Amino acid sequence: MARLVILGGGESGIGTAILGKQKGFEVFLSDKGKIQDKYKDVLKHIGIDWEEEKHTEAKILNADLVMKSPGIPDSVDLVVQLRKLRIPVVSEIEFAAKYTKALIIGITGSNGKTTTTLMVYHLLKRGGLKVGMAGNIGDSFAKMVAENDFDFYVLEISSFQLDGIIAFKPHIAIITNITPDHLDRYDYVLDNYITSKFLISKNQTQKDYLIYDADNEVLVDWLEKHPVQSRLLPFTLTRQVEEGAQIKNDRIEIKTDNNILTIMTDNLALEGKHNLKNTMAAATVAKLVGIRKETIRDSVTNFQGAAHRLEKVLKIHHVQYINDSKATNVNATYYALDSMAAPVVWIVGGIDKGNDYRELMPLVREKVKAIICLGLDNTKIKETFGNVVDLMVETFAMEEAVKVAYKIAERGDVVLLSPACASFDLFKNYEDRGNQFKDAVKNL
Repeated sequence: MARLVILGGGESGIGTAILGKQKGFEVFLSDKGKIQDKYKDVLKHIGIDWEEEKHTEAKILNADLVMKSPGIPDSVDLVVQLRKLRIPVVSEIEFAAKYTKALIIGITGSNGKTTTTLMVYHLLKRGGLKVGMAGNIGDSFAKMVAENDFDFYVLEISSFQLDGIIAFKPHIAIITNITPDHLDRYDYVLDNYITSKFLISKNQTQKDYLIYDADNEVLVDWLEKHPVQSRLLPFTLTRQVEEGAQIKNDRIEIKTDNNILTIMTDNLALEGKHNLKNTMAAATVAKLVGIRKETIRDSVTNFQGAAHRLEKVLKIHHVQYINDSKATNVNATYYALDSMAAPVVWIVGGIDKGNDYRELMPLVREKVKAIICLGLDNTKIKETFGNVVDLMVETFAMEEAVKVAYKIAERGDVVLLSPACASFDLFKNYEDRGNQFKDAVKNL
């Protein structure tokens, strides 16, 4: 019996344990931290050997295969040792994909991947297909493969998950965009991060598709220097393309296989240029898998966006409060500020992943009237924008930040939480940060 060792007892680890056991592996799960009770219950129920708050090397280095959770860097000693012993270390998506014949749609990118994933799933489900959604969003892919029989999977895939693939191949891949993010995991070298994202197309053939943002210079340059096998379907707001998605006469026009789908842009559910692109990418997928044009048009007008992504919370005294807690990097915040039409009181800060805030400068000068810093260390934000806005306040708790915003904001303004940073200095995760923001606004 082959021995499967799982490092990490979170969602992907538990899902892999369920599928591994079902497929006849001898499974051992090890987590250096504490495992949540709900996950321990599952492990006990299915009879899997596990440990927490330690890694016992004797029980790990005898593996035939190791599934490493995406949060564990490749550089940790244990992973280095496993690789020296030539024990394959894979990600959950690599492990699970072997056990399904479903058509896979894989979505990656620095920003927009959650919204695009949700929209593709929405379009396919509305089109009557048997479809599951997994990966970085919802249930783990492995758990879904173990428990369901879907014909299609829509997977949101992070670069960390792509780092652990060998044979994984989506029939349709989307790269929404590439901007500097998570560079701390890639030795602060942008090319390493780009290489990681493009692993999504590594195993694709001419029968597969790669949908990408043709307005993103990083992506276009990379594709010119590193051609891929897959059929390229760009989406663009600024260019004309032979195949793919473009804007013509205030309409989205999507061309594939000499067939054209047009969608009016004025009644889309989501606002902002970035959401126009997300819609183009998602509608291109729907067209490729044969969803009726009328269904696609109808579905993009009634789609509900992702939580914590430009989520309108409340209007109080003619001031709109917007939760964009999912903006954990500068580029996501750029989109947020770019789509604001009113003066902005901007709540920003957290753990900085090597951010360069200067690219926000034109938008901050034009739109931001006050900055409220929310983080343990706000030095970089203060240094960058200290002379640009009239008012800057430092806070160290969400309730305090929201109360300060309430005092500063005037009729017609927007209070925008768009942190451009990770949340782990003051919050459990970006959801916790967004929920605390919403609660604080509701308690005003």
